[in-house]
Amino acid sequence: MSTLGSGTLVSTPASDYSRWPVVVTRAEPADGPLSRELRALGLAVLGWPVLSVGPAGDAGALQEALRHLNQFEWLVFASQHAVAEVVRRVPVPPAYLNIAAVGARTAQALTAAGWPVTAVPADQTAAGLVALLRPRLTPDMRVLFAAGSRSLPTLQAGLSAAGAAVTQVEAYATHPGMLDLAACQDRVRQRAIGAVTFTSPSAVEELDRALGPVTFERLLDCATSITLGTTTGRALAARGFPSVLATPATLTGMAHTTFRLIQTRA
Repeated sequence: MSTLGSGTLVSTPASDYSRWPVVVTRAEPADGPLSRELRALGLAVLGWPVLSVGPAGDAGALQEALRHLNQFEWLVFASQHAVAEVVRRVPVPPAYLNIAAVGARTAQALTAAGWPVTAVPADQTAAGLVALLRPRLTPDMRVLFAAGSRSLPTLQAGLSAAGAAVTQVEAYATHPGMLDLAACQDRVRQRAIGAVTFTSPSAVEELDRALGPVTFERLLDCATSITLGTTTGRALAARGFPSVLATPATLTGMAHTTFRLIQTRA
């Protein structure tokens, strides 16, 4: 079986694990990287893209900041989406600029575009990047943070508290996805979901909002939550739900962590 649509099985492999499908809340097509990894392991996938990514509300602000890159010592990224928007406008990285990335996936996107990365925290968190950069910052050192419309304040506030002069500019906007809520709610009522994968706190927030608190609670009472980072885990914990951290914190690591958990249910 191979059909598309929110709440509809994208793939149903012939395995004992197919009765415990995995929800992918990440905004990706049916053959996206996480869905592809999960299906390769023999798991069924439910595509519930709760978010969509689009242009920044004020693209001119990003363009203006990039025109004055020579005024900054550091350029900080927390998302591959921000990387894509910046390198599209500045294909060749300035030699004078230090580049920092919160996570390995963001660093890989930069490297693939030919942008050398100076700093990536071992724990792949915004707080970890602040701690890593703090000894390298001098008073009023100028930092440009290419952010998303829903970026958490951790980076901007942490770097500012460390003495940096931080300019945060929106590089892209995140919007609610188009879910087939009736199909999603029907799946939850059947209690026929093995795990739910979350790659950002925004995904937790948006699925909670879309399903409503009662259905969201019912879903996470019967399905294991898998998170890509500790910040996302904290978003679930704040709502009273436990989660399992993907190890390692990559999409491949998330797929394999999910597979190990589904094996215990099959």
